[in-house]
Amino acid sequence: MAVIHRTTMEPGKLQLLAAWLPTRPWYAGAGAPELARAGGFRLDDPEGEVGMEFMVVTDTSGDRPVAYHVPVTYRGAPLDGAGDALVGTSEHGVLGRRWVYDGAQDPVLVARLLALMRGRAVPQAQSLSDTPDPSVAVGEAPAGLAAVAASATTRDGKHGTDIVLGATADEEAPVTLRVRRVLLPEGSGDGDTDADVLGHVTAGWSLPEGEEIRGRFAVLARGPR
Repeated sequence: MAVIHRTTMEPGKLQLLAAWLPTRPWYAGAGAPELARAGGFRLDDPEGEVGMEFMVVTDTSGDRPVAYHVPVTYRGAPLDGAGDALVGTSEHGVLGRRWVYDGAQDPVLVARLLALMRGRAVPQAQSLSDTPDPSVAVGEAPAGLAAVAASATTRDGKHGTDIVLGATADEEAPVTLRVRRVLLPEGSGDGDTDADVLGHVTAGWSLPEGEEIRGRFAVLARGPR
């Protein structure tokens, strides 16, 4: 169970992300972002070591607001071999120094996201301890689809992050966990056909004017993008 501490982080999450987002190929802005929290949820680490948060932040620096999905992990020590995935470090008021990583490149988060898609993990509220978030909807992947997160290959591109998992017991061709980065409302078209989709996670966020909106945060699909 993840415990949410009412304390400080220095630098804060939005400060870290404001510096990191413009370095990503899927960043849609032209300069420094102006970020605000817009939603998200958490997953628990069964080992109790890694914090996992699926954040949504809205950038209002351009002509129109853009909602970014940024899964991040919080660790008490550096993750071996993951220097390129480091978002930054921060001093937590209770836990001390935390290493903040892009969750799409952290095998613990990838494994738990796959577990969520297979009905083996429960989404948790973003800001409350031990509180499930029923607003997160999961289109479950087949029970026999046993993808291995540890052998994944991660690729950042213009349209998001693809985590290629390779073939599985149920699928001869590779399967890809596609992490949406620029979020789109449901029904606006996301390029995935129903025949290709094996599972998905849909959740909500808030627009700057307060309207609640929903869309897919991640999709498990046949084949590479």
